[in-house]
Amino acid sequence: MTRIGFLAKTPKIVVIGAGIGGLAAALRLSHQGCDVTVLDMHAAPGGKMRTVPSKAGPVDAGPTVLTMRPVFEALFDDVGEVLSDHLTLRPLQTLARHYWDDGAKLDLDADPSKSLANIVATFGPKAGQQFEAFSARAKRLFAAFDAPMMQTAEPDQVAVTKTVLRNPRLIPDMAPHRTMAGLLKSTFSDPRLAQLFGRYATYVGGSPYASPAILSLIWQAEARGVWSVNGGMHNLAQTVAKLAKARGATFHYNTTATRITRQNGQISGVQTMDGHFAADTVLFNGDPRALETGLLGEGVKQAVTRHNTDPRSLSAYVHAFAAVPDGVDLAHHTVFFGHNPKAEFAALAKGEMPADATLYLCAQDHGQVAPNAMQRFEIIMNGPPKPRDPDKEKPPCQTQVFNRFRDFGLQFSPTPGPDTLTTPQEFDSLFPASLGSLYGRSPHGLTAAFKRPTARTKLPGLYLCGGGAHPGAGVPMATLSGQHAAAAIMTDHASTSTSPQTATRGGTLTGSATAGPKRSLL
Repeated sequence: MTRIGFLAKTPKIVVIGAGIGGLAAALRLSHQGCDVTVLDMHAAPGGKMRTVPSKAGPVDAGPTVLTMRPVFEALFDDVGEVLSDHLTLRPLQTLARHYWDDGAKLDLDADPSKSLANIVATFGPKAGQQFEAFSARAKRLFAAFDAPMMQTAEPDQVAVTKTVLRNPRLIPDMAPHRTMAGLLKSTFSDPRLAQLFGRYATYVGGSPYASPAILSLIWQAEARGVWSVNGGMHNLAQTVAKLAKARGATFHYNTTATRITRQNGQISGVQTMDGHFAADTVLFNGDPRALETGLLGEGVKQAVTRHNTDPRSLSAYVHAFAAVPDGVDLAHHTVFFGHNPKAEFAALAKGEMPADATLYLCAQDHGQVAPNAMQRFEIIMNGPPKPRDPDKEKPPCQTQVFNRFRDFGLQFSPTPGPDTLTTPQEFDSLFPASLGSLYGRSPHGLTAAFKRPTARTKLPGLYLCGGGAHPGAGVPMATLSGQHAAAAIMTDHASTSTSPQTATRGGTLTGSATAGPKRSLL
């Protein structure tokens, strides 16, 4: 990253949104000596990495664990810190426990040999061979596309094509004309294993029946290790914010951005309900659809296109609560599979709440309290990204979820009520213009990864980061997006500080600092 010493003028940057992408960028930029101000409509940092209160303390109501640990080690190392000095990460030996209602149970383990042994014990030797072949494929794909896709700021289809041509074996691995579900059906003779690994498409908000087969590489990201964060995932956000503050960044919470302003075609700052924050650079850490729909003002609508934001990824119904569990041996991550995954994703595709969904359960306090003690839990059920009336959705969703757990023999005391549930409509309110979609643009289609907006927008001085921008959804990807955005900002400021000013795309004055606000954002 370009050092501040090469710049003739200190960049004055406003970051809209204190999600992990914005926080990672704010930390790197403030470390470089930039004048950084972070605005967020919520009361604390974290964005989707949020918590809600419970009788056992704050419970995670968003991401639950870390994968791709080197991404976070690099963030801390880049600012002269050591990750382990600030956060205690506990590796999960059991990556996830899985239950089917026919009585089958399977643990995937941090030790690949144990995962293999468990699969052989549950599904037989042939399934073990198929798992080894699938894991080898995922490993090759991850290794091949990590650098030219995830680690690069602006993925190039030509460069990716050259990567494939240098290693033609990748073509059958990619299965370019197949869906993830199609690949898994031909890979595993037991449909339960196809159902299990198809679930990884939902990690980026997709359906295995419409996502490209290449997304099978997501399994490798988890196979490389999973860590829980002492104090919950929100502790990661708070720690990064604290380090940014120590380097001079200023944070304003409960501060809603209403407009990104421009003067004479140049970015001039951010208007909020509390006043105007002047800046020569704005980094938007929200759903890019908010720009495309004009939520931040007509003057920045052209920064991204609908092509960058639609179609939408999945949403979710999320319960977060404290209770005493009984009846089923839980791991930190436990998955309870529905009967018919094809029916579940068909309902989601039609914008409906699925009637028989797979349920993900995170036991946040697993291994740290007695099994029969009050514990914190998060339950995630896939939902469509089309907001509906939460008052009408909550009772049937709550009934379906906890009746399904009872079918597996799992009960909670007390049984959580509908008030513990966040619906797609409520996610749309928490993250404006998202339509409740938690992962930005849909990952469906082989070229979907090239359609997300990158850090640089069409408007000089306006940048993007977060799960809706490249390289995509998930805590590691959003953190990388913050890295890409910070590098782009520093590079562009270094370039303009040593070059004569040129005409800026976008024309003359396109937004007044005192223009009337539209719907609130971040």
